[in-house]
Amino acid sequence: MFTISKRHFIYFTFCFMAISFPYNKASAQFTVNSDSAFKAGSPNTGRLWGYSFADYYYKAHSDSLNRGGTNQYSGIPKGRNAFQIRRIYLGYDYNITHKFAAEVLLAAEDNFPAYNGPTSTGASGDLTANGKLSFYIKLANIQWKNIWKGTDLVLGEQATPAFALMSEKIWGYRSIERTITDVRRTPSYDLGVGLRGFLDPKTREFGYNLMMGNGSSAKPASSSFKWFYGDIYHYFLDKKVLVDLYADYQRLNWETNWHHDRQMLKAFVAYNTPAVTFGVEGYVNTMRNDARAFKIAGGADTINTVASGISFFVHGNIVKNKLNFFGRLDTYNPNKKFDNSVYNSYAGISSPGGYYSGSYEATYTNTGAVASMTPTGD
Repeated sequence: MFTISKRHFIYFTFCFMAISFPYNKASAQFTVNSDSAFKAGSPNTGRLWGYSFADYYYKAHSDSLNRGGTNQYSGIPKGRNAFQIRRIYLGYDYNITHKFAAEVLLAAEDNFPAYNGPTSTGASGDLTANGKLSFYIKLANIQWKNIWKGTDLVLGEQATPAFALMSEKIWGYRSIERTITDVRRTPSYDLGVGLRGFLDPKTREFGYNLMMGNGSSAKPASSSFKWFYGDIYHYFLDKKVLVDLYADYQRLNWETNWHHDRQMLKAFVAYNTPAVTFGVEGYVNTMRNDARAFKIAGGADTINTVASGISFFVHGNIVKNKLNFFGRLDTYNPNKKFDNSVYNSYAGISSPGGYYSGSYEATYTNTGAVASMTPTGD
């Protein structure tokens, strides 16, 4: 992964080796399982499945500001190389009756940064106290099918509408890199309640996904503020073209003089055939009243931070079912609201951490980092 410029940079990702157990990715997850008996909802039918992928990596370049938050290879020093298991899944899906189904998924996948031991200052990912990779519960839910025609109700730890249900399946190369909103660490799974359905149950070309969750993924909730997710999508041209629109919202702090929240808008468009798939995914993420901007002339403003990113991808067949090609280009701007003609320094009001790190991950002047500041209201 290479980084160009201080505030606007481009990612290039190369995967040198991927190892996986034989499986059909399109049929791995319970929500899209192609097994005929299970898909038909036959009572007392289940499926045990799993997969894994790993890398041999070499870090040719390292960001001098160590940005990237909790992504897989952020924070690794330049020149390091190693073998690394990036994901192990072990799941079980089960039809209880024609109307009810359940899924559970154990995952061991994140160590950010890689070989960041639990005694170091950074996050240790899915490592135990003695530094060994461990499983955690990623999905555990029950699905009530056709609670009304064309719509299922899902309760529990489940995939969110952010990207796991739509864009990641079309991109289809999770073993190479996360989607651009996953790189930002918008939750791909959360504990809550969701609706998945179609506005046209007969053709199943016009659908939606809605969810309300804690916003903390597999961790216990740390506040009462809920994360609201939603997307609506439509297939065109005999389901070769997909257009998906997504939005989410969560309050972060809600005090008399400080209304602090986050909101993302995202669009995804793809052309998908068995021979070739290409598409684009872009988002704008706004965090209201998220930073203090100190004026050159004196005084300070409380400002929003607005991050944006766009991803272009293509993959297809070279030798059908044997050899494929892929390519991807991401661009990302951590904050479009910096104005160095008016302000000489900026200070983050909060440290959201976890699944998003604000529009920037340190506090900067025009020449370098400065100390964090505390909020002083609007």
